[in-house]
Amino acid sequence: MKMYSLAALALVALAGCAPSSDTRVPTPVLTPPVAEAPAPQDNPGSLFNPADANYLYGDTRARNVGDVVIVEIVEVAKATNKADTTSDRTSSVEMGITNWFDKNDARILPFGPGLGMVGKVGTTPMIGAKSASTFEGTGETKRESNVSATLAARVVRVMPGGLLEVEGAREVKVNNETQVLVVRGLVRAQDISPANTIASTHMADAKIEYYGQGVLADKQRPGWMTRILDNIWPF
Repeated sequence: MKMYSLAALALVALAGCAPSSDTRVPTPVLTPPVAEAPAPQDNPGSLFNPADANYLYGDTRARNVGDVVIVEIVEVAKATNKADTTSDRTSSVEMGITNWFDKNDARILPFGPGLGMVGKVGTTPMIGAKSASTFEGTGETKRESNVSATLAARVVRVMPGGLLEVEGAREVKVNNETQVLVVRGLVRAQDISPANTIASTHMADAKIEYYGQGVLADKQRPGWMTRILDNIWPF
């Protein structure tokens, strides 16, 4: 009976090491759309409102809060950094005395008792030393990413100078696999094409998020026990 209990505990512990599939995908926080139309501006003497005009040949590009603009995400980034270093150094020194007061050996004091180390006078160096050092280093790093998608975003704020703050999100769920795409950034009204589209490369302060949740995402994440051991393992 005790062996069965230990086996059950071991199975529970192993199940806990597996990735949890109950984690919900965080819903992107977006600026809520305008529920009501803004109050009409005072325009005495005329019933014409340029904001409500819909011209047959007019410019239908996004320019006001609540308008929709198509963002074409074409993010391609590639970076490579490589460094090679080689260093060589060789040095040698030889010191000797060929004549020391007509003595056969060199002392600190030429006369009287000898003090310190004594060396023979001649052409052979008393001290000889050589040193050599070599260093070689090589390093290389590479990073590459590619994101291509099309997403409709809303204008949430109009800033001075015709600068528009846009944001949008799209959630796609297929066979319990959820993918979420979020884009935020600032665009210039004059950069929006006549087809009401703009490339993500023309966005300032662009933030593009692409994440998901499902079987594939669970398999790419290690279990909690593995993550704990990776954080506390000293080797």
